[in-house]
Amino acid sequence: MKITIKKLLQKKAIVITMASLISLPAVATETIKAVVIDGYPAKSMWVDEFSNFFIPEVNERLAKTNNYKIDWQESYGGTIVKPKGVLDGIKLGLGDIGIVTTIFHNSKLPSQSLAGVTPFISADARVVAKAIDEITKEFPTMEKEFARQKQVYLATGVVLDTYQIFSKERIESIKDLEGSKVAGAGIILRYLDGIENAAGVRGGLTDFYNMVSTGLVDHAMLWPEAAETFKIAEVAPFMLKADFGAVNTKTVTTNSRFWKKLPSEVKQVIQEVAIEYRDHVANIAMNRAKKSLDAYIAAGGTVVTMSQEARKEWADSMPDLAAEWAEGLDKKGEPGTEMLRAYMAKLKAAGFTPTRDWTAGLK
Repeated sequence: MKITIKKLLQKKAIVITMASLISLPAVATETIKAVVIDGYPAKSMWVDEFSNFFIPEVNERLAKTNNYKIDWQESYGGTIVKPKGVLDGIKLGLGDIGIVTTIFHNSKLPSQSLAGVTPFISADARVVAKAIDEITKEFPTMEKEFARQKQVYLATGVVLDTYQIFSKERIESIKDLEGSKVAGAGIILRYLDGIENAAGVRGGLTDFYNMVSTGLVDHAMLWPEAAETFKIAEVAPFMLKADFGAVNTKTVTTNSRFWKKLPSEVKQVIQEVAIEYRDHVANIAMNRAKKSLDAYIAAGGTVVTMSQEARKEWADSMPDLAAEWAEGLDKKGEPGTEMLRAYMAKLKAAGFTPTRDWTAGLK
């Protein structure tokens, strides 16, 4: 059999081409840098879970296609911003993604106060978290507020175990709070408005221990898990179990410019994990509730359960916070009244009976 020079050259070309294809490297994985910020320390439950749940979940899902990976740069505990500075930090691009403590920004994020203006209903963090996110999807108001801050709303990142009152002395009703000073943050300080000569003093979790120990305040409003983390029993050995209700105080957001540049695959993964992080943290809050109370007692704390009559007395003493909130949004052209009715309906459908009907004052 004769093999022509032409055929030999053709075979050689095929071999070279195949060898070249075999030696070609796989498509390179694109690395995306993301700066994560929160002013609270890494030991804070929601920050710890962002590091140990949110980030690993995103990494794992992106690794399935290997098209992208994220180089996470985590900055917590005041490294870049203080607790109240996360909203502006993300707005200015100091962070690409972060956990905004919304109760510090009632004027800029008024719709985020929805659970806060409807106390004494549900102490189930999971139910409140889901209801708030459903309201966000059904009404554009919350997303619009964050858009004005150059941010994209991802999910109600943290709905914490119900607020309680921690005190130096034993208290049982609002009568015991008359003439006293109470540390708190955001809308929850309005819970004191109907109590004679009671004064709210603004502060953050990292401040409460010193505020009580130095006598700046007599009481502090926070939740048991945070009380355990910040060793509140050392300075406030009495807890009034008032069960104000779970409140959404955190939201996971991203800088709008950062979000716009992200590939659609990465956006989808982050959005999915944000919802799962919401439920994950809410579940932890509920699972830790009893453990945190046990730890508080073990540290020397005493729990006083508020009677239903005393809870109703407190609820009825408050201004009509919910109607004020709804009317304020209505005046801005937002569906405040509809949002309030929808939220209350969701909680009732979940099996919760309000101590006070917060829709009664709506016009």
